[in-house]
Amino acid sequence: MKAISVCGFHHTGKTGVCEALISGLVKRGERVASIKDIHYEKFSMEKPGSNSDRHYQAGAEPVFARGIDETDLIWRRQLTFNEMITHIDADWLIVEGMHELAMPRIICGATTDDLEKLNDSTVFAVSGKYADEHDIYGELPVISALNEPERLVDLVLARGFAVLPQVDPECCSHCGMSCHEFVGAVLRGERQRAECVAENLGKVRVWQDEQEMKLVPFVQNILHDSIEALLKNLKGYKTGRIRIEYDNSRD
Repeated sequence: MKAISVCGFHHTGKTGVCEALISGLVKRGERVASIKDIHYEKFSMEKPGSNSDRHYQAGAEPVFARGIDETDLIWRRQLTFNEMITHIDADWLIVEGMHELAMPRIICGATTDDLEKLNDSTVFAVSGKYADEHDIYGELPVISALNEPERLVDLVLARGFAVLPQVDPECCSHCGMSCHEFVGAVLRGERQRAECVAENLGKVRVWQDEQEMKLVPFVQNILHDSIEALLKNLKGYKTGRIRIEYDNSRD
């Protein structure tokens, strides 16, 4: 699944940019999912005292709330990005907010000062309010989602790439840089997305209910060395591909 994020200040057109990208990608036959990061402290997807809320209070998590026209799956905690994407099956993911993610970004601001505060190596375009009123900002493409939505979609299709593992640089950096630095290197054409070391060590891979879990090199190495040390004591052990099944539902 490929992904980009749209980040910026309040009331600078982020949601409008996301709308233009989502509708434009869908028109081109892409399956699109989105994540909207919400910072309003009192925001809740559930009404206290509702029947589904009573399920929560009894101890269920998550809870499916199925209506006639929609189905919601709700947790009473903030999920990490990697937790959320395990529930997404799409060609493209558009994220509004979550500037901490290591992925190609479009930034939205009202002034050049706004853009200066947002700009870094992960940024590949400027849109939103600034782009509605200007057409130049340094060397970055400045594209209005209102006036040139198709051009913006073209650019996203050209620059977006598959989601990185989003690992802590203290646990990885085997490629010699952080995930944010790696995004910048890919955008500049200095590295290829397929060169992500965290996904290509391949010593140990783990699936949870058919969904592969992302293991950083540090964890891969620990699991590999521990398993190998145990298996070497078994009669008939030899090098090669080994399959182990672990069922923790019976604990």
